[in-house]
Amino acid sequence: MAGTARVSVDEHRADVAALLAPLVEEARRRARTEEVLLADALGRVLAGDLAAPVAVPLFRNSQMDGYAVRAADVAGASPDAPVRLVVVAEIPAAPGVPTALAPGAAARIMTGAPVPDGADAVVPVEDTGTGSFAGTAGTGSTGGAAGDERARGSRDDAPGSGPRDVVEVRAPRAPGDFVREAGSDVRPGDVLLADGTVLAPHHLAAAAACGVGSVRVVARPRVAVLSTGSELVGPGETPGPGQVFDANADALGAAVRRAGGDVVLTARCGDDAARFAAVLAEAAAVADLVVTSGGVSQGAYEVVKDVLAGSGAVGSRVVDQGAGQEAGRAASPVVTFRSVAMQPGGPQGFGTVHGTPVLTFPGNPVSAQVSFAMFLREPLERAAGLPAVDRVRTAVLAEGLTSPAGKHQLLRGATGPDGTVRVVGGAGSHLVAAMARADVLVDVPADVTQWDAGTEVEVREL
Repeated sequence: MAGTARVSVDEHRADVAALLAPLVEEARRRARTEEVLLADALGRVLAGDLAAPVAVPLFRNSQMDGYAVRAADVAGASPDAPVRLVVVAEIPAAPGVPTALAPGAAARIMTGAPVPDGADAVVPVEDTGTGSFAGTAGTGSTGGAAGDERARGSRDDAPGSGPRDVVEVRAPRAPGDFVREAGSDVRPGDVLLADGTVLAPHHLAAAAACGVGSVRVVARPRVAVLSTGSELVGPGETPGPGQVFDANADALGAAVRRAGGDVVLTARCGDDAARFAAVLAEAAAVADLVVTSGGVSQGAYEVVKDVLAGSGAVGSRVVDQGAGQEAGRAASPVVTFRSVAMQPGGPQGFGTVHGTPVLTFPGNPVSAQVSFAMFLREPLERAAGLPAVDRVRTAVLAEGLTSPAGKHQLLRGATGPDGTVRVVGGAGSHLVAAMARADVLVDVPADVTQWDAGTEVEVREL
């Protein structure tokens, strides 16, 4: 492939997708899964259907605060002719089994509490002469030990044994009214959540309601992020003369995690080839994918290209398409460096190191972020088992723009309240503040030199 001209964005996207296809296939086949606690499962992809182990509700319970009754006892109730029932128990939403309800009696019952045997309906408190339970917790016509028995649904206060609470029921009820039957939501063995579900809080609520403590999910692709350049210091450190803060290690790591990957190694390397080769070998041993930033352009200190084009100590062979010169003796390259026809992010590399896929991005922070958005985010999401998301849409330009002839530009854009998009910052790959204000990339083809305000354009959501 020596001497090949600059490749298109689509061609490089296809090559990266092919490189990562085995990881995507592993996820599709559920070849690697893991069990995680429900509390740690947010955003994970369910591996296989989750069947309900129990019924929901677990037992027959009340849908309302009110009175458990026999429907036949209140069939003729109305506001003008209320039915008066003796209140023989109070049933809170608490452990225990209430005593069966006899004809002509009612039990004060709270939402979620077990409906006693004998009762087949609940009269909401609003349909009674009581009107509300507010301020009545723990009260009743009996006190002390007798009151405690009442709270557990005791029938010791049977008719004829003393003063009684009486409730006036002012509306009829049919059998089943405001009673939630056991298994009316989910039966044991029902598919509660389908394979491939991206677990959101409401999914976790459903699983927790069935007593599920852990779930089997697709294992995340393991990614190593290596940031290169002797000029780099970490955020929070003090830079010396000629040093700059590293914006790539943390940002690319965050991008990996957002796309469903698990960052298993992060390293910052200078331009020492031996050191970088050692870190690269370590990364390849623990990761499913290695992502590097920096060291891939045409300068004199391009450590990534220098190492990967070296003696083969890291198990790679290189073709440099951009320079048109083959480096290494193998007929088939394992690592390919090339120039992609886009700005920013033109210098790119892809291949394998020690059998592990590697992608090499430019070191400028905007270039690295644009490279991730254009080439890695989508295949990494598929490798994590996440569903495809179409992030490309059309938008109307709020202001006109110009573009250099023959350059495919990906300009940072911000969407306004009216839905129009305005380019923020310029084309420079160092403009991180503009990148921070952007929510889309405006795709400007190479044959476009000017667009007027109001032009409908294609944008990619970041």
